[in-house]
Amino acid sequence: MFRAVTLHRMLKLAAAPIALSVLSACGGGGGGGVGVADGGIRGTGSSVGPVSGFGSVFVNGVKFETDGRVSSDDGIEREDQLQEGMILRIEGEWRVDGRGNAESVEYDDTFRGRVDNLTQTLDADGMVESVQFTIYEQTVVADQQTVFKDIALETLADGAFVRISGWREPDPNGQYRASHIGLMTQDETNVEIEGRIDEGSLQLNLNQFSINGQLVSYTDSAFAGSLTEADLADLLLVEAEGTISNGVLIAREIDEGETRRYRRGSGDDIEFSGPVSTDYNASDRSFHINGLIVFVDDNTEFDDGLSASDLTAGMLIQVEGDFQDNGSVLAEEIEAREGNASVDGVLDVNTLNFNDQTFRVGGVLVQLTPRTIITDDDSDLRLKLEDLNGSYQVEVEGIERQSGSGVTLEAVKIERNEEDTTPASPRKYELEGQLSDIEDSFYTILGVRIDISLVDFDDGERSSIESAFSQGASVSLEIDYVESPPGVYVADEIELESED
Repeated sequence: MFRAVTLHRMLKLAAAPIALSVLSACGGGGGGGVGVADGGIRGTGSSVGPVSGFGSVFVNGVKFETDGRVSSDDGIEREDQLQEGMILRIEGEWRVDGRGNAESVEYDDTFRGRVDNLTQTLDADGMVESVQFTIYEQTVVADQQTVFKDIALETLADGAFVRISGWREPDPNGQYRASHIGLMTQDETNVEIEGRIDEGSLQLNLNQFSINGQLVSYTDSAFAGSLTEADLADLLLVEAEGTISNGVLIAREIDEGETRRYRRGSGDDIEFSGPVSTDYNASDRSFHINGLIVFVDDNTEFDDGLSASDLTAGMLIQVEGDFQDNGSVLAEEIEAREGNASVDGVLDVNTLNFNDQTFRVGGVLVQLTPRTIITDDDSDLRLKLEDLNGSYQVEVEGIERQSGSGVTLEAVKIERNEEDTTPASPRKYELEGQLSDIEDSFYTILGVRIDISLVDFDDGERSSIESAFSQGASVSLEIDYVESPPGVYVADEIELESED
């Protein structure tokens, strides 16, 4: 039985998608090398971003050689204790060949504590798209791009004790976006939160303040490094680690929050990722991100067809640039890191190409890059493309790219599930992406031509989709489909995706 398209979900009326170039890579997340000719030094300074692979450590698409040590006060001292999605700060140098040398590797949890008030956002099929919850009054969101360890997006629930690595979002209530969530043994003598000190809550005479309503008590000996009590009033963000007792966080250490990750280090160069904090300001050609002011000029390279006007609050991007004398950053290169498409189904093992770092799922060509994260909730292995060499069910979140050779899904995250030992016939797939072509009873999405003739459209629904597409609207669809016979794809459900 075929379900009709439901038009209560909105058409995206943005401009039609622009052509995007494919990043070529000879190694993927998880440890391959990159296929770029050797060259000289590209940057010397700080690189801040999530771990995407190991051997030694991949951050921001660069394979950094390390000595195995990690600087942290959160119980992580060695590289082999790191996990994908954890946000690191690396001091060192990186080259145009995609390799680098790390002088130091630093890690700091954003949150540790108990999950409360969790709510789920479901898609039309009842699957979990994202969750929102609190940790001691601090709001956190997680979605399909979040990397989970020993727990999953679908199973995360109130009472779970977790560690989180993430970014502060441009939200008036101080919401954070999780890059990594890992399950821990519950221990409320070892919690951590961060955020802005609530206005009017700092009481120096009582040694206390609150962060988004969570009361924090401290002693004069709690301040880390050169930080003092007098600095509290001027901090953009503050972090507190300690013990929860009768609802109060008794801090044994207080430090500056995540903005310290992005301070100028040993060199003037910096590369980092994170969500844009403020929309691009055309008058002075700037925007805010991670506590930094970033300027663009005529020499700034926007990869993948981006332009400065596309930089809106909440968009996940990667920036490479130089610190200026006033502490701002002049961007040399900016690219998108926000997933906008996906495919779910059994990997076609016959299409695995280890040289090109590609494979196909349901006809969709998936491209790995050094930023791709490969995970498996049931395994402690650090996975590489070679570990997908089987009939695995995979979920791929990524970025739709257009090149001269066609459409690819550049993988941001690949989740490997159980191996399909009893393949269904016909095999079933699900994809989300932009409608790129209509020809009679065929829609083309993510480079896959899909027969829609069996979908039972309600009156006017198909014409509404096709009219919007013909007028240049960007129409995002979710399609459940089968492959029967091999190489022929037939839709059985279509849903319009609402604009986030």
